[in-house]
Amino acid sequence: MDETFIGRGVAGLARLTAIAGGLVLTVLVALIVVSVIGRALIWAGLGPVLGDYELVEAGVGFAIFAFLPWAHFTRGHAVVAIFTDLAGPRFNAWLLVVCDALMLVLATLITWRHALGTIDKFNYGETTLLLRMPLWWSYAAGLIGAGVLIIVAIYLFARSLADAVAGKAPTASQGAAH
Repeated sequence: MDETFIGRGVAGLARLTAIAGGLVLTVLVALIVVSVIGRALIWAGLGPVLGDYELVEAGVGFAIFAFLPWAHFTRGHAVVAIFTDLAGPRFNAWLLVVCDALMLVLATLITWRHALGTIDKFNYGETTLLLRMPLWWSYAAGLIGAGVLIIVAIYLFARSLADAVAGKAPTASQGAAH
């Protein structure tokens, strides 16, 4: 890991976002347990949590976007190494630059389209069926993780480009490496 101020800051931001996603999932698990117990005890006057499906949908959407920055920062995405294992370190360094550039483009495209979706949900005033929770809240929550993903993607692209120009081979944790 990069021990520069910026590297530690980006790592901390990605980690914090993932932790927030994990906390939300933990709360959702508790919510589901309470709701299932309530459904099982309808005979005793209890019932499910109102809007449990709506809350789970919103929370899981946030969590998915919250995990993306950490997954990218730690190079947790799938790597097909059949060909890259045969290539030299210089090729792999530049391949990593291309992959990081593509990830930056995709992260930007996803965030841009997600932001437009958020604006649409806000403008149309759509709400959930039971809780009447504005849908744009869920979309806006997802934008947090998407924005952090762009920050991580910019950082990793800049780092891999600097390493490739300097002739540094990627490490095993950076994807295509020997």
